[in-house]
Amino acid sequence: MAPTITKIESREFEYPLEDVGTDQNGFNLVYDPGETTWRKLFGITIHTDVGITGEYVGGNSPGAAQINMFADYLVGRNPLKREKHWSEIKRALRKYDRMGIGPIDIALWDFAGKYYDAPIHELLGTYRESIPAYASTYHGDENGGLDSPEAFADFAEACLERGFPGYKIHGWGGSDTSREIDREIDAIAAVGERVGDEMDLMFDPACEYETFGDALKVGRALDEREFFWYEDPYRDGGISQQGHRRLRDRLDTPILQTEHIRGLESHADFVVGDGTDFVRADPEYDGGITGAMKIVHMAESFGLDVEFHAPGPAQRHCIAATRNTNYYELALLHPRCQNTQPPVYEGGYSDMIDTIDDRGRVTVPDGPGLGVDYDWDYIEENGTGSIHVYE
Repeated sequence: MAPTITKIESREFEYPLEDVGTDQNGFNLVYDPGETTWRKLFGITIHTDVGITGEYVGGNSPGAAQINMFADYLVGRNPLKREKHWSEIKRALRKYDRMGIGPIDIALWDFAGKYYDAPIHELLGTYRESIPAYASTYHGDENGGLDSPEAFADFAEACLERGFPGYKIHGWGGSDTSREIDREIDAIAAVGERVGDEMDLMFDPACEYETFGDALKVGRALDEREFFWYEDPYRDGGISQQGHRRLRDRLDTPILQTEHIRGLESHADFVVGDGTDFVRADPEYDGGITGAMKIVHMAESFGLDVEFHAPGPAQRHCIAATRNTNYYELALLHPRCQNTQPPVYEGGYSDMIDTIDDRGRVTVPDGPGLGVDYDWDYIEENGTGSIHVYE
């Protein structure tokens, strides 16, 4: 008898980030002594009639709202028919961004791994079992943390000493004055001079720059220091194929795009439109592990690399099954405050700064499914009261 989904639960919870606030624009997370920022995530559990559950912790409120639109469809169905469910739900959410698919699809993969007593990367086809990681910083602040070009260079040097082979700057952003762009350029120069001969360097303004012109000025500074990639520079929001094709035509530094577009076809269109050099994917954003691996193989057919966004067990399994990739993003890191990882893992899994080995690598969980154990007591104790049960 095939297994059947009997119930799906979605439970919202929150956790604190100490000494973390937001910048003057109100959105970027920055070091801010004495401040506490609360983050909300969701614990997803898929129950079945064979006594095995599929689990995933992550997601966001818009995605949870979409899960509310399709979870009832899955109850009573075979959890192993992921491809069929992915296709039907993708169509059902055709008027939306489909971010609700990711957490559910990852939980279905977790079930499959437990059902077959194998880690997800083995079901996908293992290519590697350890992954080089780069240190991905918090945004620049004004509070005594990453508050100057020299501070970014100091932290880069500290990350190099820890063993990281790569380092990515999230700067201050903003284009209100030429001084702001000058400070970004100074940080590029300081980090490049300090560690550029020993680390791969990346730069991510997170769509901060207000004009193509400012994006071009910063890109030319990256060229001088031979940065590995230039990611999401300006206020197009990371979605203009035409704009980024024109930008990459004028720069030597490779462009990394597609974090802010959703799904396989949009990623393929961006590649065909010459809007990027590296392709961005995220199993939570791009339709789960099923959707992310479709993007991996699409990029492979064009001879391009895929770089996965953000840390997490699902990302590790995807990267373990991907030949055409370079790094694991360990984010967000800072010399004076904690990573943004939620405290929901029991056992040895971690995405904190000290998780890398002396070669700057992380390992892939080798237990069944995602290979991590979640602290459901913590999730329940810190619940917001928002619980949805579908049965």
